[in-house]
Amino acid sequence: MKKGLRTIDLTLSGMFVALMAVGANITSFVPFMVIGGVPITLQTFFAILAGAVLGSRLGAITMGVYAFVGLAGAPIFAKFGGGFASLLSPTFGFILSFIFTAYVTGKIIERKKSLPVYISAALIGMAINYVFGTNWMYMAYKLWFTAPEGFTYQMAWLWMVVPLPKDIFLSVFAGMMAYRLEHRVFARSQFRKINRAA
Repeated sequence: MKKGLRTIDLTLSGMFVALMAVGANITSFVPFMVIGGVPITLQTFFAILAGAVLGSRLGAITMGVYAFVGLAGAPIFAKFGGGFASLLSPTFGFILSFIFTAYVTGKIIERKKSLPVYISAALIGMAINYVFGTNWMYMAYKLWFTAPEGFTYQMAWLWMVVPLPKDIFLSVFAGMMAYRLEHRVFARSQFRKINRAA
């Protein structure tokens, strides 16, 4: 049982790490999707989906693996970034927040698997991503990175207004998608049977 669980976990985790890498690099094809140094990506969508589909523990581990692989040098962050120097990036807080986003999203859903809970959990996960990432960005610009002229805390949040409608829509969509996957695919799958037995 344990061997089967490890195999399934690694497969699904690897799939979501790959999806995060793809979602991070949308801006490589459409470079105008960068506002105030913040790339508009699909990472939040996939982080929420990871927590909702994989659960709090595996979802958070998967996002941790994504961050670790990127820091190790793989070009899987936005604009094919990677390497230990990414820690100093003003946007690294968003990458770090994906761990908490996936964990909290999954934890809420684990308590009750209704559609409203899925959607609410997704929106809460998105809020965690925004709060953690935006505050990290503000501190980075103020403490160790060269800030744009006239940069303020309000400006940092104004930058986030641009991707907000997209992320709200995608978060709701992620909640709905995860709910359908759970009830039409995973509820009958070996993945859920093994997890219940473990």
